[in-house]
Amino acid sequence: MPADPLHRAGKPQRSTTSQPPSGSRASAIEVRRSSRRRRTVSAYREGDRTVVLIPARMSEAEEQRWVTVMLDKLAAQESKRTLGDTELAERARRLSDQYFGGRARPASVRWVTNQNTRWGSCTPSEGSIRLSHRLQGMPEYVVDYVLVHELAHLLVPGHGPRFWELLEAYPRTERARGYLEGVVAAERLPHVPGARGERPTG
Repeated sequence: MPADPLHRAGKPQRSTTSQPPSGSRASAIEVRRSSRRRRTVSAYREGDRTVVLIPARMSEAEEQRWVTVMLDKLAAQESKRTLGDTELAERARRLSDQYFGGRARPASVRWVTNQNTRWGSCTPSEGSIRLSHRLQGMPEYVVDYVLVHELAHLLVPGHGPRFWELLEAYPRTERARGYLEGVVAAERLPHVPGARGERPTG
């Protein structure tokens, strides 16, 4: 995201720097508060850090929430290049090695465009994994979560306790699930007439 030119002028802003959540590409996060900002929040990369610009009146809880949201947005923008099926299969192999000791070995992993109600699917008898094209452009940890989920189905077909125990090996399961639940919730919101860049729903 381009820098907001307003944050460089006027009154000095209070800023805080912290370490990013596990898995973030930047080495640090700097939050800059500005009295000029009323509602908008923006973020951009500056060297090895991520700068998040927020209104000065925002609470600490709101700050933490918006930092997470903006990190996800930046990550999604930076991973816009679509992985091909070959790269997707290689990624699945690495994840299987990392979290399941290489025991989950799919025969095929590919993107499909006919899955609009599911993020992924697995046919254990065929060893095939299919991911919805809707995942393309989402943060890497979200795509990895869906891959790990489907890889786990090669080892445990159903959604019983043993399946969820397997999935606990992936450290960002809860965050990824929260992200996907947020996407689903957003798609159910009514369309706001006149809002730019929004597609009608329903």
